Amino acid sequence: MFDHADIHVSDLAASRRFYFEALGPPTSDREYVAWGDFGIEAVSPEHPLTERLHIAFGAEDREAVDAWWHRMTGAGYESDGEPGPRPQYSPEYYGAFVLDPDGNSVEAVHHTTSRVREIDHLWLRTGDIEETARFYEGVAPVVGISVERSRPDFIHIRFDDGSGSFSFITADEPTQNVHLAFGVPDLATVERFHEVSTAAGFRDNGEPGERPRYHPGYYGAFVFDPNSNNVEAVFHDRTVSSK
Repeated sequence: MFDHADIHVSDLAASRRFYFEALGPPTSDREYVAWGDFGIEAVSPEHPLTERLHIAFGAEDREAVDAWWHRMTGAGYESDGEPGPRPQYSPEYYGAFVLDPDGNSVEAVHHTTSRVREIDHLWLRTGDIEETARFYEGVAPVVGISVERSRPDFIHIRFDDGSGSFSFITADEPTQNVHLAFGVPDLATVERFHEVSTAAGFRDNGEPGERPRYHPGYYGAFVFDPNSNNVEAVFHDRTVSSK
């Protein structure tokens, strides 16, 4: 299932101010700044800028969506879509959109299953929907996500874990350099994720192993998807981290 998503930003202080306004005080506030299941980190040679991402966070109700948009635009951030219903997504869908300092689209959304200030969904672009589908359909049964194609000659593919979702749409310029992590139940599943994706020809970005710099008992593996997004399977061994 979905564990966390991170983006890399050109100006950490400016992005921290934006997301503080959007989401409130961070839960972690060092070089890596996080709000629960979402985090930001400064660009580096190993972590290029995240571009062309859409990320939505749940809101309590429609009035909260309205207030969020007015607060963000009142603080000087650019609107990417005024508050209102979007029945093309679902009958109860109500959202508002602004642009973060790097031009990524950020949304507050309310619908029947939205969770307040948690990631509701991500929309990503790809220039090769078939290869993108091949990657994620290969790892989906390993990490516990379902797959939905829009139609047989699809231009859209959606992945869901029952709580949140992420989707790819066909576009000339892909979303790049997002970090997507999926939580799995044990070490063997981390290893299976890495084995399945690299055996299918996708590029390794970190073999299975401990990453104690994140926390004791953090065990992950990393692979690039066809769009240069860094995809991870992670097992949080809390019996180790509690020692």
